[in-house]
Amino acid sequence: MPVLGRVAGLWRRLLQPLNRSVRTRFVTLALLPLAVGFPVLLLLLAGWGGAAFEELLVFKVRSDLAVAATYFERVQNDVGRSIEALASSEALADARRQPRARSSDVLLRERARSLGLDYLLLLDAHQRVVAASLPASLGLRYPQPSVALAASGGTQRTMLDVFSPAQLAALSPSLRTRSHIVLLATPGARPSGRRVSDNGLLLHAAARVPGRPLVLVGGVLLNRNLEFIDRIRRLVYPQGSLPASSRGSATLFLDDTRIATTVTQPRGGRVIGSRVSQEVSAQVLGRGQAWLNRARVVSDWYVSGYQPLRDSRGQRIGMLYVGFLEQPFVLAKWMALAVLFVLFAITMAAAAWVSWRFARSVIGPVERLRQTMSEVAAGRLDARVGTLPQQDELALLAAHFDALLARLEAQNQAMLRWAGELDGKVAERTRELAAANHTLLSAQQQLFKSEKLAAIGQLAAGTAHEINNPVAVIQGNLELMQELLGEAAAPVLPEIRLMREQVQRIRLIVAKLLQYARPSEYAGDLQQVQPREVFQDSLLLVGYQMNRGNIAVVKQWHSSATLLANRFELQQILINLILNAIQAMPQGGVLTLSAHDAPGSDGRPGLRLSVADNGNGIAEADMARLFDPFFTSKHDGTGLGLWVCQGLAERSGGVIEAANQSQGGAVFSVWLPCEPALAAAGLAVL
Repeated sequence: MPVLGRVAGLWRRLLQPLNRSVRTRFVTLALLPLAVGFPVLLLLLAGWGGAAFEELLVFKVRSDLAVAATYFERVQNDVGRSIEALASSEALADARRQPRARSSDVLLRERARSLGLDYLLLLDAHQRVVAASLPASLGLRYPQPSVALAASGGTQRTMLDVFSPAQLAALSPSLRTRSHIVLLATPGARPSGRRVSDNGLLLHAAARVPGRPLVLVGGVLLNRNLEFIDRIRRLVYPQGSLPASSRGSATLFLDDTRIATTVTQPRGGRVIGSRVSQEVSAQVLGRGQAWLNRARVVSDWYVSGYQPLRDSRGQRIGMLYVGFLEQPFVLAKWMALAVLFVLFAITMAAAAWVSWRFARSVIGPVERLRQTMSEVAAGRLDARVGTLPQQDELALLAAHFDALLARLEAQNQAMLRWAGELDGKVAERTRELAAANHTLLSAQQQLFKSEKLAAIGQLAAGTAHEINNPVAVIQGNLELMQELLGEAAAPVLPEIRLMREQVQRIRLIVAKLLQYARPSEYAGDLQQVQPREVFQDSLLLVGYQMNRGNIAVVKQWHSSATLLANRFELQQILINLILNAIQAMPQGGVLTLSAHDAPGSDGRPGLRLSVADNGNGIAEADMARLFDPFFTSKHDGTGLGLWVCQGLAERSGGVIEAANQSQGGAVFSVWLPCEPALAAAGLAVL
């Protein structure tokens, strides 16, 4: 009784979640067969089907291994029969009777090539080579005499034997080279201190020459014999015998090392020199049992078949392997199980649907009520249950619930309308206040700017008046000096001309200063200007400051365009920028001047002139105020240079900008418009 009580209590606890919801009880009733029966049947099917599928794969690889072994035996027999036929042929007898020396060697060389053998040797009664397809073998005692001794007794023999490096080298250096294989690191292989494999696996046969105490021996080295192993793979796995995504492979092993294989590396090339896993090696080479199971081949899993190879003394010396990639078959197995799963799921779903149809008349209305309550709780007051198909207590409950929701929505809409009107009034007052603040701020800024411009105008007018008088005296004296000197002034005419130009430039600067006092009275003259020439003139005028400041100049002219601008205004801009760059490099540095074509923001053709230094750059706090009047970071500056440059650039339709360079220093760029016709007419810039 106590046990039954505990069981009953456990059962009630398990059913407690179902008792909380009618919907849960009906859903459980409908889906219980699917939830319990389907996993059990699926597990049974997967277990039985998986075992049967693995047995089928093992059966296939056993058949493949049998085909490969049969072909290997047939090759051995074919080699033996070919040797026996040649030993009994009239061609060999005729060659031995020829008076010319080495006639037998020529015949053996030709027959070895036609039979696909690496060598053919004719041995005397002491197993010494008297004729050979390999000239280096003459006089050699055959390294593996057992096959020759068996043939001397009248028995044709075909054997597999392992030849040492010295024995291979005695036959032919090329055979020694082919047998040398560098071992590759192979995870899971038997631990070994070897780094190379030098032995050779030879298939050789011998037959007695009738009527003579001679034996004919021929052999083929299986190390790196890719043609032989490819023939086995094509025979075992012909085109279409495996799924498109699978691949078959074949391998010959000497001991546990691959000496000929069709298995390739991911980056190309065959994995000759890799080794078989320790588990396979122990079963096949250690116990002499065939391996028919899945095994890791280099980096992939293959369904594999291995069988031992034995030499003339019956010793296990290597393995013959065939196998195919396992993954496509595993995918096919899971695909078949998936199809069965889908079919079974459809069947179970159909059965559950029948039960579900009877439960929907109750679950549907309850679910609609629950969903409507969730939507209302989330803020959707327009959600409704709607009309139910049945006329029962649930339908009356739904109609009453919808009426309550409609009343609640009407009250909420009224509150939202009142709140919206209040928010609109607040927003309107806020916009009016923001507009008033903006107007006041703009007026303050304009007043401040007007006051500064007025001060600048007064200063400019006074300065211009004071400068014009000495400039007039200088200009008059220059003309008088040239007139008095006459032809004696010829050596200094370039300097006089330069002085006149600079006097004119002073007058233009004075005119610009007067412009800030009386802008409407200013008028500038335009001419075609080569940027390179203006740069050169500017450098000439600041030559003293550059020499004193140890400044190197880098010129980068990448444009042939011609500007339509006021030459002296452009020169004034460049001189200001160059002097600023020199002052930014008090310890010396590199001044970079460049000119290159650059379209404007509106797509107009234009020219960008840049002046760059490798000084300390511009402080981020100063960047936004660089072009403000009277702003300067120098202790002796006036703060008008960059402001004047900006005004000159803007009057020419251009833009002046400043930025810091990633490698250090600052760069000032002046963009000026350049009409296409002027660019075409410009001079080439070297």
